[in-house]
Amino acid sequence: MRIGYGYDVHKLVENRKLVLGGVEIPFKKGLLGHSDADVLIHAIIDAVLGALAKGDIGLLFPDTDEDYKDINSRTLLKRIFRIIQDSGYRIENLDATICAQQPKLQNHIPMMRENIATDLQTEISNISIKATTEENLGITGSGKGMSATSVVLLVKKV
Repeated sequence: MRIGYGYDVHKLVENRKLVLGGVEIPFKKGLLGHSDADVLIHAIIDAVLGALAKGDIGLLFPDTDEDYKDINSRTLLKRIFRIIQDSGYRIENLDATICAQQPKLQNHIPMMRENIATDLQTEISNISIKATTEENLGITGSGKGMSATSVVLLVKKV
């Protein structure tokens, strides 16, 4: 059994799409990054890589590599699934939290869970996603950015 923790944060800017958990969410701003800047998937990737002691997202998918420019983070998550498989593990449980003052995310969470469960080839019941605010405090509370955290439990395949 292996446990990993992941965290990611990105700045909100105009003229970018907002993508969280592979879901495009209507909003006046999007997250700035080399890829699609999906903070949720990036936190999940870091949690998995941490559980497997394989570094972090920047090590595997550096922002200096043009191959990853504007890449869909679900593509990266599918590559991470292959690493999980090759390491002899499977997802037992994944718990993630998105921190954003706006927009309200509750209606989008079911699709995020479905996307992540599909990409990690696990039951949707193994995927928990929550959303919260910082009550107008900090980078997310001021509307300057969004962050996400994730904890994953991997178990050996039988």
